[in-house]
Amino acid sequence: MRKSSFIALMAGMIAMTACSQKQEAPVLNKADFQMEFTGKKTDLYKLSNKNGCEVWVTNFGARIVAIMVPDKDGKMQDAVIGFGNIKDYTTLASDFGSTVGRYANRIDQGRITLDGVTYQLPQNNFGHCLHGGCDITIPMGWQNLVWDVKEVKKNSITLQMNSADGEAGFPGNVVATATYTLNDKNAIDIVWKATTDKKTVVNMTNHSYFNLNGDHSIPVTNHILTLNADNFTPCDSTYMTTGEILPVAGTPMDFTKGKEIGKEINNYDYVQLKNGNGYDHNWVLNTKGDDTKCAAKLYSPITGIYVEVYTNEPGIQFYSGNFLDGSGLDKQGNKMEQRTGCCLETQKFPDSPNKSNLPGWYSAELVPGQEYYSHCIYQFGVE
Repeated sequence: MRKSSFIALMAGMIAMTACSQKQEAPVLNKADFQMEFTGKKTDLYKLSNKNGCEVWVTNFGARIVAIMVPDKDGKMQDAVIGFGNIKDYTTLASDFGSTVGRYANRIDQGRITLDGVTYQLPQNNFGHCLHGGCDITIPMGWQNLVWDVKEVKKNSITLQMNSADGEAGFPGNVVATATYTLNDKNAIDIVWKATTDKKTVVNMTNHSYFNLNGDHSIPVTNHILTLNADNFTPCDSTYMTTGEILPVAGTPMDFTKGKEIGKEINNYDYVQLKNGNGYDHNWVLNTKGDDTKCAAKLYSPITGIYVEVYTNEPGIQFYSGNFLDGSGLDKQGNKMEQRTGCCLETQKFPDSPNKSNLPGWYSAELVPGQEYYSHCIYQFGVE
């Protein structure tokens, strides 16, 4: 082989390798996540483990921006949808990857009563308080605020939120933390803690939109979902839980044996799917707070990637991305259309502050001297 031909061949191989590596990494630039918002600076942080997996986190909303894990061929794929810059996160309404607080999910008519005192919270969803009353124009929910970064290591980050008494109508000065750890088993271990100086309610969760297909333009309706839950909490046409706990057996809500998300999602003859515009419901976990037992599993037959969910919480909200409307472009340059991502949110049941007297419902109250503790693990693997 001539020297010139050999050099050309090597150059081509290097270019192909560089291209392959570029395709396997998320299109993220630290500078694109640096700005000042409500008087605080935002930034982007990368967590990594010995296997080459990565989790990218921004302190705006304590959000997961990207999760890079290997597929069945060993190629790194991004497991979540979301924006590639802080401007879109701060101007386009979304909960992508965020830590939701003070109270994840809905509170009926935005009212809670503690020790005989009624507190009025923001009403941002059919008259209810959804995700702490968060609205992009009224950044009171924790997902739209800049968190303080307390500690950063190679594989973990701890962020802190100081929430004042009366913020968004909630009582008590609350100090909350969110710690993300990427371990060498390719699991994201999330711990939320909070304390208060006055009786209040706390219910935190992660709102990542998973898409395990590699190509995020492909909807998640092809994903196989398994939920370790024999019962769920039905909702009315305003997405508010009715107070009932009903069995999933014989209904489209049954994921106990695992099935394709899209199999029955458009069966609007079933009133719960009509009410939710698809799946947007809380399942009552059989795990009963045992975070060593698998609560849910999501699997893509395209990449072979799966994520298992473990939690100490009693419920999990499965949301099939029914209201994604294509606003903004994701990290891959795709419009995030309906059902191009789905959420598995570990939680207390929706509206627990108003229903905790009912059998099977769990209190979300936090009092001085106690510590709120919530644990969620997203364990990734391949089949």
